[in-house]
Amino acid sequence: MPDLSPLIRVALVDDQQLVRSGFSMLINSQPDLEVVAEAGNGIEAVQALNATAADVVLMDVRMPGMDGIEATRKILEQAATQPEGSQRAGVKIVVLTTFDLDEYALAAIRAGASGFLLKDAPPEELLEAIRTVYRGDAVIAPSTTRRLLDHVAPLLRTQTPEQSGHAAAVERLTAREREVFTLIAQGKSNPEIAAGLFLSEATVKTHVGHILAKLGARDRVQIVVIAYETGVVSPGL
Repeated sequence: MPDLSPLIRVALVDDQQLVRSGFSMLINSQPDLEVVAEAGNGIEAVQALNATAADVVLMDVRMPGMDGIEATRKILEQAATQPEGSQRAGVKIVVLTTFDLDEYALAAIRAGASGFLLKDAPPEELLEAIRTVYRGDAVIAPSTTRRLLDHVAPLLRTQTPEQSGHAAAVERLTAREREVFTLIAQGKSNPEIAAGLFLSEATVKTHVGHILAKLGARDRVQIVVIAYETGVVSPGL
């Protein structure tokens, strides 16, 4: 019986044509994925995503004209104005970066990206990241995110009013929510958390929902960032 699931629509944003071509060939080789738009900088990306609906955007961070951070912010601002359930309302962004551009990746996460990967990640990791983000999860299970956050942890500890608010919110978590929060920050999936705490997955999902609400966090990636900001998780743990 043929698979009637809709194709996951992917947009590619990178100023290097060769990089876009390589990613496009890889993504279009998959039966469940389709590249629907390409852009060479942030300005083109905002225009393309205004004209074409995509589910997941692979976004380079450093580009001429408008960088990936500002493009991420503008694309998600556009999405927020769309009616709930519309094709353009649920777009997710995965940032592609290299070790020497960690600060840019972190800024993009704060701008609303749902995760980030190294540009030289194995093909299967890139493809799985697209599917993971499309399903509504953030890309934190791959070791990439943890390694990058370990690398930029000192930047996260610079105290800001927003971070003070996060610290107060973390204090308001119940003991069980704090356990779940810590495990999310360590990159654990809901099934792994359920097994580790001897809970049902449904109960874990409920706790995750409460944590997101109390912290004012968009998704699991922002939970990880808050955990590093507040010192709940330290580099290498």
